[in-house]
Amino acid sequence: MTRIAVDAMGGDFAPAEIVKGAVLASREFQAEIVLVGDPAKINAALKKHKAKLPVVAACEVIGMNEHPVQAVKSKKDASINVAISLVKEGKADAAVSAGNTGALMASALFKLGRIPGIERPAIAAEWPLITGGKVLLLDVGANADCKPKHLQQFALMGSLYARHIMHIENPRVALLNIGEEKEKGNDLTREAWPALKDLPVNFIGNVESKEILQGKADVIVSDGFVGNMILKFGETLASYVYKMFKSELSKGILSKIGLLFLLPALLRLSKKITYDEVGGAPLLGIAGIVFKAHGRAKAAAVKSAIRESLEAAQANLADKLKENI
Repeated sequence: MTRIAVDAMGGDFAPAEIVKGAVLASREFQAEIVLVGDPAKINAALKKHKAKLPVVAACEVIGMNEHPVQAVKSKKDASINVAISLVKEGKADAAVSAGNTGALMASALFKLGRIPGIERPAIAAEWPLITGGKVLLLDVGANADCKPKHLQQFALMGSLYARHIMHIENPRVALLNIGEEKEKGNDLTREAWPALKDLPVNFIGNVESKEILQGKADVIVSDGFVGNMILKFGETLASYVYKMFKSELSKGILSKIGLLFLLPALLRLSKKITYDEVGGAPLLGIAGIVFKAHGRAKAAAVKSAIRESLEAAQANLADKLKENI
């Protein structure tokens, strides 16, 4: 059975929500969930759900505001480090954490290493499309400064992920830019365009930010600085629009009556845009399967991240990336 190591101490709502999400996943998916962290706190949370899951002790925790590399090196027994070590030792097929993103990436790099041919691992995020389905955006935060060759590597990894995990036969890969013409943009995007054109992927050229959610591309490549701003703005905007719409509908008796009819549609919309359903973001380029759940992840988001890591493990994603890169 596939084993998923879950850092129970990472995230704003750890360990209670992390444990709850792991319990939900263990009951729904064919996988063995291993919780990593403080045994006393984890077992107390498990008791509330009348559940029993394997627990691997880790006596330290890396905080959200700690320096990632320093914390990973100094806190050898941190829950993030122990979860990644389980993957390295073959005791788990994948690791999931809602903790410090930089620390998770650093630990994965130190312990698992890079896939040969990849200089800069990337964090990828799936976004729901207006037309249905999803689009994969990478990098969304691991690499603020990039060179054209790094965007090439992101495009290769994103295309392979879309094919094997998102089940898109010939994924369309695009470069995020300020215009459709290849001459548009800054030095990075202008130099990256011909580099991406030479790749064995279905490169369709540039897309603008307004086209990200329109379904024009399946994979969109960007440096981590721009990608992270797009990701965070998108998360905030989606939530804001939903709340604003709901607030306006609740004003006045006629609006309230209309709200009763629109409520099912609003709930479906909320489910599409919330990160609870999107789940986790894979760290692509790592020689192993590691997923980052949202720092504010609650049980539903943790369960979704575990589901995605399970799918990646069962698809042998890391091996497929090694073979093709």
